[in-house]
Amino acid sequence: MADSAGLPATSSVVLDARGPDRALRLSWHAEADVVVLSMWRENLCTGTFRLAVDDVPAVIAFLSTGLGAAYVDARAARFAG
Repeated sequence: MADSAGLPATSSVVLDARGPDRALRLSWHAEADVVVLSMWRENLCTGTFRLAVDDVPAVIAFLSTGLGAAYVDARAARFAG
């Protein structure tokens, strides 16, 4: 099970939809101008990605657009039948 031990104060843990033994940890590292995304399986880090702080707005825009489209599609499907 993922926990937030050892993470910086500006961090978050998101559990995988497949179960609580998998997680994505996100942490800001202002000293390096990056956000680190790390994949965890139980208490083992299986990979990391260093996202440049300048690229964060594009990632947020992508997620926001995708969420908006998914919501519209789900709502349309619910009222179609």
